[in-house]
Amino acid sequence: MGNSEVGHNALGAGQIYAQGAKLVDSALASGKIYEGEGFKYIQQSFESGTLHLIGLLSDGGVHSRIDQLQLLLKGASEHGAKRIRVHILTDGRDVLDGSSVTFVETLENDLVKLREKGVDARIASGGGRMYVTMDRYENDWQVVKRGWDAQVLGEAPHKFPSALEAVKRLRDEPKANDQYLPPFVVVDESGKPVGPIVDGDAVVTFNFRADRMVMLAKALEYEDFDKFDRVRFPKIRYAGMLQYDGELKLPSHYLVAPPEIERTSGEYLAHNGVRTYACSETVKFGHVTFFWNGNRSGYFNPNLEKYEEIPSDTGIPFNVQPRMKAVEVAEKARDAILSGKFDQVRVNIPNGDMVGHTGDLEATIVGCKAADEAVRIILDAIEQVGGIFVVTADHGNAEDMVKRDKSGKPIRDRDGNVQPLTSHTLNPVPIAIGGPGLAPEATFREDLPDAGLANVAATLINLHGFEAPHHYEPTLIQISRSPFRVLASKSQRLAIPTADHQSVLVKLPDNNQLAGCG
Repeated sequence: MGNSEVGHNALGAGQIYAQGAKLVDSALASGKIYEGEGFKYIQQSFESGTLHLIGLLSDGGVHSRIDQLQLLLKGASEHGAKRIRVHILTDGRDVLDGSSVTFVETLENDLVKLREKGVDARIASGGGRMYVTMDRYENDWQVVKRGWDAQVLGEAPHKFPSALEAVKRLRDEPKANDQYLPPFVVVDESGKPVGPIVDGDAVVTFNFRADRMVMLAKALEYEDFDKFDRVRFPKIRYAGMLQYDGELKLPSHYLVAPPEIERTSGEYLAHNGVRTYACSETVKFGHVTFFWNGNRSGYFNPNLEKYEEIPSDTGIPFNVQPRMKAVEVAEKARDAILSGKFDQVRVNIPNGDMVGHTGDLEATIVGCKAADEAVRIILDAIEQVGGIFVVTADHGNAEDMVKRDKSGKPIRDRDGNVQPLTSHTLNPVPIAIGGPGLAPEATFREDLPDAGLANVAATLINLHGFEAPHHYEPTLIQISRSPFRVLASKSQRLAIPTADHQSVLVKLPDNNQLAGCG
């Protein structure tokens, strides 16, 4: 299953890297996760403290996977953890809404087996991922605070003797769903929370995807933190499953080393004088900046780059306001294009993904229409300046809104209603390249049957008139049946006249086929 983080890594880097889930799988399978400095760091708390595990409980594979949690529980107990508390976040976004009950049952059964082996292991708190803990890009710190209050302070508006009862009861409320379950804590017979985080404990956030863990990581690690009143800041040993922000070195300890993504297209173009503008609204701003640049914050060259964030509306479900900030993002892109100050303008229009995740078909249609409107604004601007457009997506979502069986037929509930699909899809994404600046002889190559997102970076670099690094996935385009006489040696950039006497920079690779235009 694709996700936006990996997708934008590939789009920007031009290379295919082993990513979070695969890296964690390998480290767990080999046992190397227990030999690393990160695990040894938290292991120091096992003798007298509690190991707390915080993360998304599902098998969606976008932010985490329950089988990885199960292996980590087993491995930690075998390596000395005597007291374990799990703080769960229910999904319903990357998996079917309502599946939280099954996942909690599975985890509870695993914890029972650990208790039978003498390990004091329980679920301590929980809540829905979009309402508790898993905010991103500092969109709404109250989401993180709700999680902090339950996980660290042991305080929540709902208290239950078990997580299973909590999820079942809270889901019985009108309009309840897994994504937005309110925070709860599990209490003992006397009403005391069974697992608040205290001095001397160890904490692991077991999500492998970065974007929705960074804010909690800051709250757990930063001493000079002012985003909300933490009430108390326990002295703990904290490690992420991976390091979530390589530029900030956050967290400073982690169980699995993240991929080192080097020589991204953004860095390459910045070093070659290409002026770049990037923009999206808050929920996807990091994708066209941080993830695009290989999990790197900040500018490569502030004199050549400008990143602009349009604040997303906070506290409003995406299906309630499905147009989001699509038009505002497009207008910023239009202004950047028409300004003549930039050579590349990079934007993300989030509606198809964010509204698609709600499972609300009518709202998603509205959101997609807004995205179409936004793209039209951008294409009109490109037309005015004689530029080139590249339109694609990082994964599928809104193109299929119903859960299907193996034959492709929609799955219905007991009442005959079609079950909505809230997760990403496995469908390939389209790509369109055009605009008045594109050489008329430019065509898609037909010798790349397995081409994907990682091929886009070399394509963009070629469109700017540069040869892409040799280790990039190959460009998607070529100049075929060229009417021009080539008077250059192989692997040399050259300028050739187009039909309107303007110049176009192209690259002549080893096969004598021109591989790009700009």
